[in-house]
Amino acid sequence: MADCLLEFQDVHREFATPAGPSRPVLLGVDFAVERGASLAMVGRSGSGKSTLLHLAAGIDLPSRGEVRLAGRSLASLDDPVRSRLRRDHVGLVFQFFHLLPHLTVRDNVSLPGWIAGDPHAEVRARAEDLLAAVELGDRGDDLAGRLSGGQMQRVAICRALQRRPGLVLADEPTGNLDETVGARVMDLLVGLCADEGVGLLYVTHSREQASRADRVLRLRDGRLAAAEAPA
Repeated sequence: MADCLLEFQDVHREFATPAGPSRPVLLGVDFAVERGASLAMVGRSGSGKSTLLHLAAGIDLPSRGEVRLAGRSLASLDDPVRSRLRRDHVGLVFQFFHLLPHLTVRDNVSLPGWIAGDPHAEVRARAEDLLAAVELGDRGDDLAGRLSGGQMQRVAICRALQRRPGLVLADEPTGNLDETVGARVMDLLVGLCADEGVGLLYVTHSREQASRADRVLRLRDGRLAAAEAPA
């Protein structure tokens, strides 16, 4: 499908152990994320959610099955090509922000564009537009280390969207925030991705945060349970 950004087809992931049989983490996982759609993945700690995101980003590869990103099978690509594919098509949002505190807010948002060699004026204009969209347009010259946790995560969302990726992957994006701030950040993340036609896959422990997605899937013992309707 032309609008399918990410596909998991019968994906298994096992990890070797020092002694004895390998440890299965994902067992025959199938799903897809389409352009402009949001998908929340829920499950207990250790259910395989982070492993699934690593596979989706091409940071890890499946033991069996196929992961396709932007129409390309990740297992068929070498590390440099997978890295370029991730750089060009994926935005990443982490629980702990990973901003550079000694850089300004604007520079943190601009960083992916600079690394990719995008035109400086375009990168700066994009950063300004994104910061305005998350109500931080007046904080561009501030050092990132002076922001609150919620503000830092809003900057991290802008950074993930800087290069107009087709897909955003978010790992517990509100896990380090209190409930009220987390709800605001989650609304911004889902809303911005929808406005820009970006596919969004995020993992969360929170049923409330999951309810903001178009679809909710549950990982249990390495397998995907039936989809749940958002509450």
